[in-house]
Amino acid sequence: MSSPVVLGIESSCDETGAGLVRDGRLLGSALASSMDEHARFGGVVPEVAARAHVHALMPVVRRALDEADLRARDIGAVAVTTGPGLSGALQVGLAGAKGLAYALGVPLYGVHHLAGHVAADALVHGPLPDPCVVLIVSGGHTSLLLVRDLARDPIVHLGDTLDDAAGECFDKVARVFGLPYPGGPAIDRTAREGDPRAVPFPRPLATGPSGHRFAFSFSGLKTAAARWAERHRAAGLTLPLADGAASFQEAVADVLTRKAVAACTEHGVSTLVVVGGVAANSRVRSLAEERCAAVGIALRVPPLRLCTDNGAMIAAVGDLLVRAGAEPAPLEVSVDPSAPLERAALHPAGAARARTA
Repeated sequence: MSSPVVLGIESSCDETGAGLVRDGRLLGSALASSMDEHARFGGVVPEVAARAHVHALMPVVRRALDEADLRARDIGAVAVTTGPGLSGALQVGLAGAKGLAYALGVPLYGVHHLAGHVAADALVHGPLPDPCVVLIVSGGHTSLLLVRDLARDPIVHLGDTLDDAAGECFDKVARVFGLPYPGGPAIDRTAREGDPRAVPFPRPLATGPSGHRFAFSFSGLKTAAARWAERHRAAGLTLPLADGAASFQEAVADVLTRKAVAACTEHGVSTLVVVGGVAANSRVRSLAEERCAAVGIALRVPPLRLCTDNGAMIAAVGDLLVRAGAEPAPLEVSVDPSAPLERAALHPAGAARARTA
């Protein structure tokens, strides 16, 4: 007997996503982005994002159902991102998910956004190996994780960012270079014509105390890139953008992939999974391929459409939780905008009230 169809809803930042998954298979998905509305501000504006989710949520759900050739009554469970993310944006998604679950009489599951990124890979490459090392690189998070059974077991953090995440660093450096938002794709495009060895940017935390061997720090690299650009402008020189972008991108990719492969080797893990928005970066992907192949580690990276935020990845976690027999979220489930990644299920009850009491 097959499992129920799980609707996943994602609204943690500037993308409104809906996906439908059953038994590990993606049936349909749809996405709406408010990126263009934020671009003129150089970053995401929380109030603008929340308002965009209000307008986009139900149309996106309907589009996902249409793509899957399903109707609302075919949904057997609803999964929704309850953290981390922008508080107002998360509230919109949760309110919509609660309404749908209540109206359809189906269970509701709160999902950790980053667990969604991990689960996205399974929609394409099949069940995650137990264990595997996962490198999450997104706009707000950079982490190395040891993952066993995503639905049942705690997630072990091998290392996290100590300051700026890789995606934040891309955005900030792009702004200094005069490139448009979002910075990741802009730097990737510009770097294609540049020399990655032209500028000797630092490799943060490449060496140091053993306790930080799998930790990340990108604030120093961001500062080095900013000072490089400032020196050129102060001297009245044209900024060699392509070389700067290529060298900066190389530094980020070098640090990410070097630490990820070392974590696999140290923990005796034969599979590395790279997920999150920065996993769409061409140099991160190619350097990970080179280094994994050199030491016999299997590399799994989702296709570009599943690297950035989407509803399919939340549905994938919900599907895993349903099949694992996990307890649904209580009716009073709330959002937790700064939730740590400990488990895939995230069911904070009255978290906001508890912090303000």
